[in-house]
Amino acid sequence: MALVAAAIVLGAIAWSGHVLALPLALAFPALWAFAPTRTASAAVSAGYFLAASRGLPQGVVKFYGSDFSIGIALWIGAAAAFVLVNTVLWQKRPGWGRAAGYGLAALLMSVPPFGIVGWAGPITAAGVLFPGWGWWGLAATAVILLGMTTRWWPATAIVAIGFWAWSGANWIAPAPPAGWVGLDTRLGSALGRTPDLAQSAVLLQRARQAAASGARVVVLPESAAGLWTLTASMFWMDGIRGAGITVIAGAAIVDRRGYDNAMMEIGEGQARKLYGERMPVPVSMWQPWLAWIGQDGGARASFFGDPVVMSAGRRVAPLICYEQLLVWPVLQSMLNSPDMIVAIGNDWWTADTSILGIQKASTQAWAKLFALPLVLAFNTGRERS
Repeated sequence: MALVAAAIVLGAIAWSGHVLALPLALAFPALWAFAPTRTASAAVSAGYFLAASRGLPQGVVKFYGSDFSIGIALWIGAAAAFVLVNTVLWQKRPGWGRAAGYGLAALLMSVPPFGIVGWAGPITAAGVLFPGWGWWGLAATAVILLGMTTRWWPATAIVAIGFWAWSGANWIAPAPPAGWVGLDTRLGSALGRTPDLAQSAVLLQRARQAAASGARVVVLPESAAGLWTLTASMFWMDGIRGAGITVIAGAAIVDRRGYDNAMMEIGEGQARKLYGERMPVPVSMWQPWLAWIGQDGGARASFFGDPVVMSAGRRVAPLICYEQLLVWPVLQSMLNSPDMIVAIGNDWWTADTSILGIQKASTQAWAKLFALPLVLAFNTGRERS
């Protein structure tokens, strides 16, 4: 019970949305390793994951307008993969075999299919412990995680705490590159839901104001351009004419089989699909079972498509909403040597939860690990009157 309680506390604090709290997650492997039985390891894993993802039930209720029981069911369902993998690979016998078991579990939760719900990966803390170290920092964090499952865990923890303290004392959040601006909105669920010309005009005006202040590339949130049509394309291209800017905005590109949740790049006289989301949100967006039963609909998942795209002369690692909670989309992008990260989201439904904070903290940690500039643009709930 003490181990489970500790796992719950770790999950809740490490994934509270504060980037400097992420290294607390490095203690999870120790709790998992020293569980006295396989059943206890399952309980520890469940406590950690459920605490880390505690905002999901409330978010589901808000998104669907559904009963709270639906949110609870999806929350438990998401935890099932994490608990299954960590329970099966737990070993009672101490030693490097146990460490290898944890390493395999962490790897499986980082890539599809289990990685589709691979939230709360402690490896994300690499960017806090070793900012600027890149792949060496990722490797060092992996060694720490494995060391936490062995009898040398106290020494490993001391080393990790030392790097954590040093990094925290010198922490500077990643910033956008010169000429790039991310614009947040507070339009709630209205953003992208209906063809609202007045809403688009307001966003266009904000983009032009940013251009007047010196921006060359303006990034707008997921769904900011709504349903992408020829009319929408002409509206945005005409709207930025003469402003000397490029606009990157989220949009949905629909065809008879489903849709792409995409980033559009809009310039003077041209507009193109810049990026299609590799991993849309399961259930609410990505619904692969529809194809299995011969139906159309849902967002497409490309899994390993377009890890880096070119925009305004820069190699951009794009991340849309849900991808910011996972491991493989980021690392796949990093393997392709991007110049910067652009992360957008439409998070109106996460109000009063830690989800948006976790997305931002995770993305900041990855940007710091690889010493990359970062542009963020999110839509949240409307201001309360």
